[in-house]
Amino acid sequence: MAAAAVAAAAPAAAGLGEYWRKELPNHAVICRLRDQAAEAESAPGSKRGARPALPWDLMFGLGSELFLWDGERSAFYALSLRSLGGGEQESLGRYQTLLCINPPFFEVYQTSLSPTQQYVALIGTKGLAVLELPKRWGKNSEFEGGRATINCSTIPIAERFFTSSTSLTLKHAAWYPGEMLEPHIVLLTSDNTIRIYSLNSPQTAVQVITLSNTDEETLRLNKGRAYTALIGETAVAFDFGPLAAIPKNITGQRGKAEEVLAYPLYILYENGETFLTYLSLLHSTRNLGKLLGPLPMHPAAEDNYGYDACAVLCLPCIPNILVIATDSGMLYHCVVLEGEDDDEQMSVKSWDSKTDLIPSLYVFECVELELALKLAPKRGEEPLELDFSCPIKLHRDPKCPSRYHCTHDAGVHSVGLTWIHKLHKFLGSDEEDKDSLQELGAEQKCFVEHILCTMPLSCRQPASIRGFWIVSDILGPTMVCLTSTYECITKPLLSAVHPASPPLLCTMEDSQAVASPLRILAESQDPFERHIQKILSRSSANPLFLKAADKESSPPPEECLQLVSRATQVFRTEYILKQDLALEEIQRRVKLLREQKKKQLEDLGYCREERKSLREMAERLAEKYEEAKEKQEDIVNRMKKVLRSIHSQLPVLSDSEKDMKKELQTIQEQLRHLGNAIKQVKMKKDYQQRKMEKGTSPKKPSISLSAYQRKCIQAVLKEEGEHIREMVKQINDIRNHVNF
Repeated sequence: MAAAAVAAAAPAAAGLGEYWRKELPNHAVICRLRDQAAEAESAPGSKRGARPALPWDLMFGLGSELFLWDGERSAFYALSLRSLGGGEQESLGRYQTLLCINPPFFEVYQTSLSPTQQYVALIGTKGLAVLELPKRWGKNSEFEGGRATINCSTIPIAERFFTSSTSLTLKHAAWYPGEMLEPHIVLLTSDNTIRIYSLNSPQTAVQVITLSNTDEETLRLNKGRAYTALIGETAVAFDFGPLAAIPKNITGQRGKAEEVLAYPLYILYENGETFLTYLSLLHSTRNLGKLLGPLPMHPAAEDNYGYDACAVLCLPCIPNILVIATDSGMLYHCVVLEGEDDDEQMSVKSWDSKTDLIPSLYVFECVELELALKLAPKRGEEPLELDFSCPIKLHRDPKCPSRYHCTHDAGVHSVGLTWIHKLHKFLGSDEEDKDSLQELGAEQKCFVEHILCTMPLSCRQPASIRGFWIVSDILGPTMVCLTSTYECITKPLLSAVHPASPPLLCTMEDSQAVASPLRILAESQDPFERHIQKILSRSSANPLFLKAADKESSPPPEECLQLVSRATQVFRTEYILKQDLALEEIQRRVKLLREQKKKQLEDLGYCREERKSLREMAERLAEKYEEAKEKQEDIVNRMKKVLRSIHSQLPVLSDSEKDMKKELQTIQEQLRHLGNAIKQVKMKKDYQQRKMEKGTSPKKPSISLSAYQRKCIQAVLKEEGEHIREMVKQINDIRNHVNF
């Protein structure tokens, strides 16, 4: 019954997942935002195709709910994906509106949910505000019991600072990762300064970290722009790493001092340099908050791995893995390891001259994203090199720590790092263990999946991504994407990178259990399934194309033909050809397995015959053993008789006979002592008899005894008589034994 219930629940869950993916683009909220975007584009003076100051990110998720920001109403729309799976038409128009009591006066480009999931940051270039989510109650745990429109408290952050400093802009903002403290938000502004604000005091910075020297700040050009901004020496992004212990050479502690835990903050500059600082709101160590770097990168490159860095992401693993993205579509996967003595640690820009060692970045691999599709050239023409670049925004995957996602003006990419577990194995092995190093070197590089392309042709304007979120579904993660025209695209992520499953109780290692040799052999070799996956792995793919909104903007037939040719070529080389190679490998493997099966069947028949003959031989040996055992017992008995007769005929007493003689002599002595004791007993008996006769003489007066006294005396005499009788019997027995 349980198996049938599970089997019936799987198709039902699949149907629900497919239904909400199908119905979400037709939701009333999506349609409303789509109409507003169309009216804004058709309005005179609209900046169509203009690149935003910050990458768009106006959507986030919380459980099974999606939150979409409406800039015109300064409100969030909260819609439930669970209700869409029910198949009711009313669910397409059901949502809640969260209005801002104090709406922001700046344009909101990004939204960010706090670690405690109670606040949402509204991020713009000219300011930042925090919206507090209302309480939940009721049957479906909706906001304020399911009210349609709710007023939400809004807290402006550093409002006076942005109002007074008109030339400054906000470049990046993120929540402080600590969940136990009150919410704090970290801001990076264009004056190369990081400021940390608390929601309890939103106008005063709790901590200020200056990223540039005071001399550089005095050198300014027109429009208030610093001189360092022209050469790329300004910070553009930052990201926090997982909580870790600060090295003692940085904190300046000596001896057995307690470890100080802090969050490493990696700061990326536009010229590709990365700086490091440690932040902790619980400790006030002197060296906390000081800038370290730039971090050395190995192997070194002449161009410092690009001069157009735009985003950085720290994956939640140890050691930390940094992902550095550039506007040209390059991704660098860097492993953060402890520095060595021979590194150039003391950089010119390092402010702390007492620092001995700082971490180093080891570039494990470089990945180039296909921002614009490379079409097949016409006959007789050289291939065109498209010089397309755009900022890239990096998103963590909520379920898989070894995967992240990239959104940009031209579409969406998903990147999975399949070598992280091999890296952990190599770092945890001994220094002389070269096998793990070879496995790490032979491991397949990262898996790049081109999910969505919003600019398939160079003649079209790119449709930037307005919102991106990964919905964790029971059947796998699903991407939800909103374009600049509010086209909602949902697509399951069928990637080869999956999070590690927790171990089962039945798979726990037992120290006493003995592993099977065949299992050890199978686990030591590369499985055939992984070999087929390597063959089928694709270096490029055909993403989902975004169709044109109107017929006038449709591309010409020549470019459409190039697009079809490119898709056909990708299908031929990356799909059909590799599937044919995989088919050949499978057929070759099947042929080998059939031959091995035939040989094993022959060996199995031979083993059965050998087992039969061995069993018959064992039966014959068992019979012979029984006969030999009986003969051995007869021989042993005969030997005992012979030895007994030989000993009886010897003229000298044996040891046992000597012991018997000594024992008899001892008994003789004991009998003599017993005879003396008997004589004494008899003498005492005669003496007592004479005393009794004298006592019964008529000369003495008779003693009158009561009946009870007579009875007691008779009982005592009877017992003494019996005791004497037994002693006499024992003496007679001993005498008879001695005489014998």
